[in-house]
Amino acid sequence: MLHVRSIWNGAISFGLVSIPIKLVNATESHSISFRQIHLDDGGRIRYRKVCELEDREVSTPEIGKAYEDADGTLIPIMDEDLASLPIPTARTIEIVAFVPAERIDPLQMETAYYLSANGVPAAKPYVLLREALKRSQKVAVAKFALRGRERLGMLRVVDDVIAMHGLLWPDEIRATDEVAPDTSVTVREQELDLADALMDTLGEVDLEDLHDDYREAVEELIAAKASGVEAPAVPAGERPGGKVLDLMAALEKSVRAAKESRGEEAGEDASEPGEVRPLPARRTAARKSARTAPKEVGGKKSTSAAKKTAAKKSTSKKTTAKKSTTKTATKEAAGTATKPATKQTATKKTAAKKTAAKKAAPRKRASA
Repeated sequence: MLHVRSIWNGAISFGLVSIPIKLVNATESHSISFRQIHLDDGGRIRYRKVCELEDREVSTPEIGKAYEDADGTLIPIMDEDLASLPIPTARTIEIVAFVPAERIDPLQMETAYYLSANGVPAAKPYVLLREALKRSQKVAVAKFALRGRERLGMLRVVDDVIAMHGLLWPDEIRATDEVAPDTSVTVREQELDLADALMDTLGEVDLEDLHDDYREAVEELIAAKASGVEAPAVPAGERPGGKVLDLMAALEKSVRAAKESRGEEAGEDASEPGEVRPLPARRTAARKSARTAPKEVGGKKSTSAAKKTAAKKSTSKKTTAKKSTTKTATKEAAGTATKPATKQTATKKTAAKKTAAKKAAPRKRASA
């Protein structure tokens, strides 16, 4: 830590305990910066600070601060004016609360700093605060002043060091009302399953293995130009572009590509287009319980489940009605077929009785 230049000296105010500290940057930028040049002769393009009234370049000691009012009036503000303001955090990181880490919205986080104990007497209270933060599993919310304004900060433990993240004030975070989709979109269960499969295939990554490919390519380009050799050719890769016309096909293709990049053979367990393979049981059970119907984002609640239930009931009623109609028709047909046969049988019996009566009656003899 000794080789890192401190950017601020002060103290942490922890109740009645004061811990002298030095503030150093916890991050550094590795991005490659460029200079502007004149293309005709390669000369550097520089910006000079010129006074508009005198039309001449001025030096740094001659430059001060001013606030521009709404009408364009410039109100000079001296460093002495700012230093005399009654701000308790001018040279103090004042802890105001201890809260769970999840209470801090990542959108608020800005630059990270390391807090280094300034001197031997500061070591004991420094370690006390560090261990208290560790044991409580909380972070400290603090106020501090840096570069001319009061800021909000979050203190947490990184390894054996207390780190501080600058935070934006809550009113500096814009609302999301006008950013979210303003149309009603229904996400199908099949699409969610494919998205889950893609997430499972991509898996996790060790952040230490990630690096800036673009910066490395720029460094190779600069080295090649400096040595007068031809710049390395950029490998032609497939660039994603255009509109996604078939979301299912795009998800399936992404799953296959992710498997191939991990050295797995996509063809072994490939699904037909539109077919979803079952996810591992350990993840499927949790997701199924949380998702029993198609999700609808940014609009009215989905009625797919209700429609399916109504359709099942309607189908059941139709089936029952159909069976009832069939039985009735069968009975009627049977009754219609029986009636003529009964009538014909009764007619035959009557005729037989008449014939028997004729035979039984005595014949009259003819008179002589």
